[in-house]
Amino acid sequence: MLLKLILRHSKPYKWWIVAVLFFQLATTIATLYLPSLNARIIDTGVVKGDTDYIWRTGGVMLGVAFVQVITAIAAVYFGAKTAMAIGRDLRHAVFESVTGFSAQDVNKFGAATLITRGTNDVQQVQMLVLMGLNFMVSAPIMCIGGIIMALREDVGLSWLVWVSVPVLLVVVGTLVIFLMPLFRQMQDRIDGINGVLREQITGIRVVRAFVREPHETERFEEANAKLTRVGVKVGNLFVLMFPLIGMILHIATASVLWFGGHRVETGSMQIGALTAFLQYLLQILMAVMMGTFMAMMIPRAIVCAERIDEVTTMVPSLSDQSEHVAEMAEPGTVEFRKVTFGYPGAEAPVLNNISFTAKRGETTAIIGSTGSGKSTLLNLIPRLYDASQGQVLVGGAPVTDLTRAQLSTAVATVPQRPYLFSGTVASNLRFGADAATEEELWDALRTAQSESFVAAREDGLDSKISQGGTNVSGGQRQRLCIARALAAKPAIYLFDDSFSALDVATDARLRAALKEPTQDAAVIIVAQRVSTIIAADQILVLDHGEIVARGTHEELLESSETYQEIVTSQLAVEEVA
Repeated sequence: MLLKLILRHSKPYKWWIVAVLFFQLATTIATLYLPSLNARIIDTGVVKGDTDYIWRTGGVMLGVAFVQVITAIAAVYFGAKTAMAIGRDLRHAVFESVTGFSAQDVNKFGAATLITRGTNDVQQVQMLVLMGLNFMVSAPIMCIGGIIMALREDVGLSWLVWVSVPVLLVVVGTLVIFLMPLFRQMQDRIDGINGVLREQITGIRVVRAFVREPHETERFEEANAKLTRVGVKVGNLFVLMFPLIGMILHIATASVLWFGGHRVETGSMQIGALTAFLQYLLQILMAVMMGTFMAMMIPRAIVCAERIDEVTTMVPSLSDQSEHVAEMAEPGTVEFRKVTFGYPGAEAPVLNNISFTAKRGETTAIIGSTGSGKSTLLNLIPRLYDASQGQVLVGGAPVTDLTRAQLSTAVATVPQRPYLFSGTVASNLRFGADAATEEELWDALRTAQSESFVAAREDGLDSKISQGGTNVSGGQRQRLCIARALAAKPAIYLFDDSFSALDVATDARLRAALKEPTQDAAVIIVAQRVSTIIAADQILVLDHGEIVARGTHEELLESSETYQEIVTSQLAVEEVA
């Protein structure tokens, strides 16, 4: 999986990779040639006292060393460019996939793990590519070339190579086997700690309001301890690795000096050849060590690649219709035909056999107790979820036959929890209407009862909005979200309990102002306050996921006990009659 992922995303940079291979090859050849030149200087120049030969060969060594430095810099440069580009593309691929997910898909993974997969996991693969291009390319060349050059110097000591290298490979291979499951655990633990931290930051007000800091601290410490325990186990194996490799290197060096010294003494080998053989053996072992260092990174990168691929290859549960895209024959209408919906894994459906029609130019209100399925019903219209049974039609066409672009143009939603993006007031209002003029934005603000507080700001439409809209009050945030929907001028407006943060007077003024811009559109309102929906052309009363009554306010007061209970729980019947 790791190799497939890297190959798939490295195709645009094949010439950079070719450049890395070329420069790494040149660097390795130069590195392998230097000990041989050094041996010649010792055996021919120093032993015989030939100063001219020493100068000539030394000059060649200097030139080779210069070439080695230049090619090494070039190889690292192109390797870094390639690795960073692949990392950028992987992050882009993860982001593109996640933006195509439905709410159900996001819930399946969880926000914490999606953040980790798009950042930490990609970083691990990116680092492997970087280290691989810088070390893994040169390591086999260095190892094979070192063996050939060492045999050229002296075949009698070659058995030291055949003993040292397998011992080193066995030691590192054993450590890799133990590291693989630990790295998988580490990524899961990072997901866990990200999830706890994100939840605590998001819910900091609730935590402080209920004085739950000690409890949340314990939760974080538990997640932190789990990550620490796995990290310590990984660290212990790494601590064990370097002394073992160092011991093998030192034993190999001592063996070469011991057995090589005897061969020099008997005249079977020259001192320069012994020096060169020792350097080649160390180069071979260093190449193996670089390979083993890479091998340490591979297990974690494999785990990360699998997690990235799981996101990038997942087919969204709600995808655009590719074979047949329908046209909206009746713009501004919404129809539910015997719709039933249940969340994955739920014991019972949230909505049962829902049928109604919201017509253009009319207001349809949905009211019911908490948990009756009001928001879920609204989420089916812009196709945040798909109905389990039945059909949802927008503009006379099933939503499954419409593209997301068609739906986003036709439907504007003001969610139950208002959310603003970091930027300015104007950038937030243009979220669904890129071409909206300043005059149109001010009209939307005026209707949403937001003109006064935006105009009071020094920068007006260019006033800064922080992430989530945390630098404005809850009521202002809600009104700006309503203005955002109005700026889009859709054929269908969905208000999901969007007036709850407003006082009664502001609510009344806003509803009165909405009549003109929404007169040619279908308006569907989910509300808790009866006063918000009194003037609706059609009111649907939901109870346990079913429509138990429908009609105007006056009709429901006479015919529906459920509606009467809702009304009397808020106001006296006479006050709202």
